Amino acid sequence: MSNPYESWQEEKQSAWLYRVVAECERGTPRAALFDELARAADDQAAIWLAAITRDGGAPPGAFRPDLRARIVARLTRWLKPRTMRGVLAAMKVRGMVLYEHDPPHPMPVRRDDIGKRHQNGAAGNALRAGVFGVNDGLVSNAALIYGVAGAAPEPSIIVLTGVAGLLAGAFSMASGEYVSVRSQREMFEYQIGLERDELAQYPQEEAAELALIYTAKGMDPGAARKLADTLMEDPDRALDTLAREELGLNPAELGSPWVAALSSFAAFTGGAAVPLLPFLLGFGHALAVSVGLTALSLFAVGASMSLFTGRQALASGLRMLGIGGGAGLGTYFIGAWLGVTLG
Repeated sequence: MSNPYESWQEEKQSAWLYRVVAECERGTPRAALFDELARAADDQAAIWLAAITRDGGAPPGAFRPDLRARIVARLTRWLKPRTMRGVLAAMKVRGMVLYEHDPPHPMPVRRDDIGKRHQNGAAGNALRAGVFGVNDGLVSNAALIYGVAGAAPEPSIIVLTGVAGLLAGAFSMASGEYVSVRSQREMFEYQIGLERDELAQYPQEEAAELALIYTAKGMDPGAARKLADTLMEDPDRALDTLAREELGLNPAELGSPWVAALSSFAAFTGGAAVPLLPFLLGFGHALAVSVGLTALSLFAVGASMSLFTGRQALASGLRMLGIGGGAGLGTYFIGAWLGVTLG
């Protein structure tokens, strides 16, 4: 259960930030929504204050936004709420999903429709991450290997450099992905925990917030309130829906940092191994074989990216071949120049 003093501070701070967003949205239909959400947050803060005094605690002093909230408010006024929606959501400002869909996604018309837009896309995101991970490994290690090959064509030096580049890049990618996903997951778990506590403390107020968001998306106010009240009858479904519609999260897909790290490591390693293998296996004319394999792989990766960009596969493949080939040629000639200059 949340500390009631911390919960009071959270709600007051949310109300203050809602009013900052409403100020930025003045003259648009969203302003009324965020003004109403600010009043709702003040009402919820009053519930926590009543809980504090009921338990014999000393009432908190006058509310003052902390330094982080003041920085976020200044940035929101400068960059506008749409740009700051991720940061505002982390600061417990609800309704940021309104900025993520243009035009808005279709409104649900019954309880079973809630969350369906979140049920797809995870596999697509994983596939996209895998393709880009392979591309990173392929381009970076190819450029490194060809740069060294231009300066020092001894196979042992090239193999040592390629293995070092593969391992350094793979571990760097994996550790960065782990930290990123772990931090994001912790933030999401904290936000969902807050929703769980608030749902237990004041379910009707949470239903009112949800109805406001549905109304802002275009649903009839009466139908929005009826749907929100129906959802609140099942606490588990209510929490799931609040996480999806207020926070823009899918609780079932918060992501595993270990899976993300291992996937990133494997994808980068797979790409980085392509230009290295001919040298590692001692092929004759290893440089030529490596260049050929790398060129084919660059084209294949570029063509695969067309699945996500909507471009033609041939154009995407040739573009990636040009970019990666340019990087490889550039580092090769720079390496050759350095080899002559330093030799």
